[in-house]
Amino acid sequence: MKGILEKLYAHQHLTRKEATDVLAEISQNKYSKSQIASFITVFNMRKISPQEVLGFRDCLLERCVKVDLSSYKAIDIVGTGGDGKDTFNISTLSCFVVAGAGEKVIKHGNYSASSVSGSSHMLEAFGYRFTQDQGELERYLESSGVCFLHAPLFHPALKSVAEIRKELGVKTFFNIMGPLVNPARPSHQLLGTFNVETARLYHSVLEQTQVNYKVVCSVDGYDEVSLTDSCRIYDQMGENSIEPSDFGFQKIKPNEIKGGKTVEENAKIFLDILKGNGSQAQNQVVCANAGLAIKTLNPQYSLEESVLMAKESLNSKKALAVFEKLMNL
Repeated sequence: MKGILEKLYAHQHLTRKEATDVLAEISQNKYSKSQIASFITVFNMRKISPQEVLGFRDCLLERCVKVDLSSYKAIDIVGTGGDGKDTFNISTLSCFVVAGAGEKVIKHGNYSASSVSGSSHMLEAFGYRFTQDQGELERYLESSGVCFLHAPLFHPALKSVAEIRKELGVKTFFNIMGPLVNPARPSHQLLGTFNVETARLYHSVLEQTQVNYKVVCSVDGYDEVSLTDSCRIYDQMGENSIEPSDFGFQKIKPNEIKGGKTVEENAKIFLDILKGNGSQAQNQVVCANAGLAIKTLNPQYSLEESVLMAKESLNSKKALAVFEKLMNL
């Protein structure tokens, strides 16, 4: 570790292999808490490189609980969180709308550290049983079109740094790793983050993988398509700007997509939208994100066609049927 720290203190970047190896050794408890804390905090003092992120990703995917769902053409829809906007669970709702449109969704999620209810909070509130059993996950995916991978069940390597991260009490590079380490390695991903710098980092990382992806960043700081302003979109074709009108919608106001103050309040919003009782703004923002996910899976579709498919899934209650089926399996 001494050599690694000296290299980092000299403002040098780790190679992909060095990043993989040092995180593997950290996960094996080979270093002291002070050494690990020093290592982690270096990346708060300077920008992390795409090669370092790729190395950390390699390590976490190598050491995670393996799940083989590679026979499915599927997408993960995930926001990084941390945008401080306190919206309802837009990404999680979008998963059911996408599945209602006939696609497969393998969502990787966790409890939220910065908002009222993360995806794990929401599904747990409805009685979803977290599992790492491949047979069960495949049954969920086959029967409903959706399965959910609760991150703590799949990443034992992170246990070695959990206490140190908690004691530090600040965001670290581990906060950006979650969306990159879905254990099932789905073929497609729609990833949202709240600032352009992180969006470009994800873009630089994902273009060196086999994932078909879109990274979205709202210019006013949402980690998803918010329809409150324009968004930046990054994919294999490069970087583009997209407006609410490109989805066929008018710009909406931030207060129209606010979430509740408790998990229970957000669960009510969640179910109201699926049952057809959501507001126009709520329905539109869910369909915008679901539509972008459908287009990520099917590049041959126009964005307009993809959003129409999302609308049909929500309005016909197909998304609700997917949700009810998953919860009753």
